[in-house]
Amino acid sequence: MFGLIDCNNFYVSCERVFNPALNNHPVMVLSNNDGCVISRSNEVKDLGIGMAVPTHEVKDLIKKHNIAVFSSNYTLYADMSNRVMNLLQGFVDEVEIYSIDEAFLNLAGMEHFNIKEYAEKITNTVYRGTGLPVSMGIAKTKTLAKVANKYAKKYPKYNNVCYIDTEDRQIKALKITKIEDVWGIGRRFARKLKEEGIITAYDFIKMPRAWVRKNMTVVGERVWCELQGEPCIELELVTPAKQQFCTSRMFGERLNDIGTIREAISTYACLCSEKLRQQQSSATSLMVFICSTNGADKRPYYFPHKLIEMPVPTDSTLEIVKYALIALDSIYSDKYRYKKGGVILTEVISNTAIQQNLFDTVDRKKHADLMQIMDKLNSGFAQNVLKLAVQGTSTNWNIKRDYLSKCYSTNLNDIIIANCKRDKLFDSGCE
Repeated sequence: MFGLIDCNNFYVSCERVFNPALNNHPVMVLSNNDGCVISRSNEVKDLGIGMAVPTHEVKDLIKKHNIAVFSSNYTLYADMSNRVMNLLQGFVDEVEIYSIDEAFLNLAGMEHFNIKEYAEKITNTVYRGTGLPVSMGIAKTKTLAKVANKYAKKYPKYNNVCYIDTEDRQIKALKITKIEDVWGIGRRFARKLKEEGIITAYDFIKMPRAWVRKNMTVVGERVWCELQGEPCIELELVTPAKQQFCTSRMFGERLNDIGTIREAISTYACLCSEKLRQQQSSATSLMVFICSTNGADKRPYYFPHKLIEMPVPTDSTLEIVKYALIALDSIYSDKYRYKKGGVILTEVISNTAIQQNLFDTVDRKKHADLMQIMDKLNSGFAQNVLKLAVQGTSTNWNIKRDYLSKCYSTNLNDIIIANCKRDKLFDSGCE
């Protein structure tokens, strides 16, 4: 038995936690560079504004309906996500963190108890502990739990918990679930299935298993079995190590100055190296890319990239930034204005599998000690307090975030302070 916890309108809900005035008010959160809509409150959904709609296309609606708009604040969202996941681990032994706002729970053995009551206790505890509304779907398989969760959010009568516990309820749910909404059915498969007259999840499970295996490979067959109530996808309790890391951003404005671009690329390289150390891994090679604006100044599109193999696999920010700048200098041309850049670390291996170079002149013990200090200082409330000089102080390459909220839970300067007056009935108070 599996349960799927999903935070409702997660980014919007995070903004509402620290600003209760936004409750029952239309709210939307924008993507990087304030480009398009990535999270909507129910009030915004009712206005007909869809996901991924470019911001400039809904400017009139924002003004007309007084929609509260926020730039994406991933620092805040990540911290709120961690709080949710920590609360969930107090209820069950096995939790798979599927995404920033979703988690699968292992509820094996609980089907003999009042599992719906227990699920409601979980959702209420998360709401009381974080202020975030959550929904929970429960079923025999992970795929069916995803289906159940959808209806837990859609229908208020479920009280945020939908439990598919009988065959009749399972069939009923599958008959009203569009095939493109099934977890594991991508656009290509959905288009192919519709051509075969398969419109709903129920139509899909009625197809012969042999046909599914032939036309949709083992992945489609696994989804088919899951919808039948046959568990095929187990919980992933250990996150597999990443084989590459990428940090790329749209620049806040079109750039031509090599100095400013070097600051941006240096910062992206620093972020990648931090992710490496968190995984206790090192990278063997890196790639740097930049891309110009489309048709800028009547020049052709320019998208160069450079791959560099490092002498020894490393997680040192100093080394990674050094080679990233070498790569950048080799591809930069002052004939173009650039809109985006990025750093990709590839051939990632565990720190325990590094083969040293006999002719290596780098004092890696000093590098490791320095990186440890940097990570410790930058992971506290004063985040990113320590950085390399090459990162500079310029801000015009930063992504556009005109509607950014504060980092209420991770930055001491942004913590909400409540002022209250001394009451005559009490001896203590604050001002």
